[in-house]
Amino acid sequence: MIYRSKAPLRLGLGGGGSDVSPYSDLYGGAVLNATIDKYAYCTIEETNTGSIVFHASDLNLKKRYPSALNLPVDGTLDLHKGVYNRIVRNFRITKPLSFKLTTFCDAPPGSGLGSSSTMVVAILKAFTEWLNLPLGDYDMAYLAYQIERIDLGFNGGKQDQYAATFGGFNFIEFYKDDRIIVNPLRMKRWIVDELEVSMVLYYTGASRTSDRIIREQQKNTRMGRKVQIEATHRIKENSYVMKNYLLKGDILNFAKALDREWENKKKMATSITNTNIEKIYKAAMKAGAYGGKVSGAGGGGFMFFTVDPVKKTDLIKVLNRFSGSILNFHFSESGCQGWKIN
Repeated sequence: MIYRSKAPLRLGLGGGGSDVSPYSDLYGGAVLNATIDKYAYCTIEETNTGSIVFHASDLNLKKRYPSALNLPVDGTLDLHKGVYNRIVRNFRITKPLSFKLTTFCDAPPGSGLGSSSTMVVAILKAFTEWLNLPLGDYDMAYLAYQIERIDLGFNGGKQDQYAATFGGFNFIEFYKDDRIIVNPLRMKRWIVDELEVSMVLYYTGASRTSDRIIREQQKNTRMGRKVQIEATHRIKENSYVMKNYLLKGDILNFAKALDREWENKKKMATSITNTNIEKIYKAAMKAGAYGGKVSGAGGGGFMFFTVDPVKKTDLIKVLNRFSGSILNFHFSESGCQGWKIN
């Protein structure tokens, strides 16, 4: 039997950064995001070889280990090993498993689309299919968060795991003690279509690690730095405004709020933007974009812009003058999915 899964990547529309501890613990956070039809995939094949094989085919990485109840977290394919180690521990597996696990993702690491967290969710879902694990959506998202942030110690927020698990448009609230509420938005189809035709997703050509940016944000909060904390307050408040505009189908005011989001986001940490990002942003605005921002922590990866659909081609022509590339996409309604085949 073969077990497969996929989990959708997300666009962070508003409130990103307010989901990062310790800010979310002290002040509460609120994030607006939406998943797209780009995915992280996982396949598990049960074997009888007495070994565990991890293969990240898109990264050209492959590692084989003797079957064991704990695998070394040593910097190579740690997301894969972290999921396995936690499953063994949480579900009291007493006999080492023998299997081959293969993954690939539609976006590179450091894309700003939540690819690392989405991959953890996809791997978890494949194991859930194989081992019939009793994991609901909230359980799976929280376990993915614990694996990535606590077990592996990777810095980041809390929104990505929940977006990948639940899918669709969500307004997610974060409170102390890891209390998280996912509010799925009941979007009218014409609003989704209008937003989709009004957006351009652009890959800057430079992936980046979000760790340094997140650590700076966390330090700013712990140090009580007023400018950065107030910028995060405004971003959180803006996410409520953006949600309301989106539900009404007011794409123009949504786009203007997106522009305010970007201006405040840049105040949260010094490395969120750079010369290349600013050049791209200014060129896009000059070409008619209403607003835009970097998706995720910043520093590189993907940017997205909103524009009058009749001017979309003009915006794309301007963006194509830079060294990045346009990624066509559609919004996805479904969260992570798993299935099995003979």
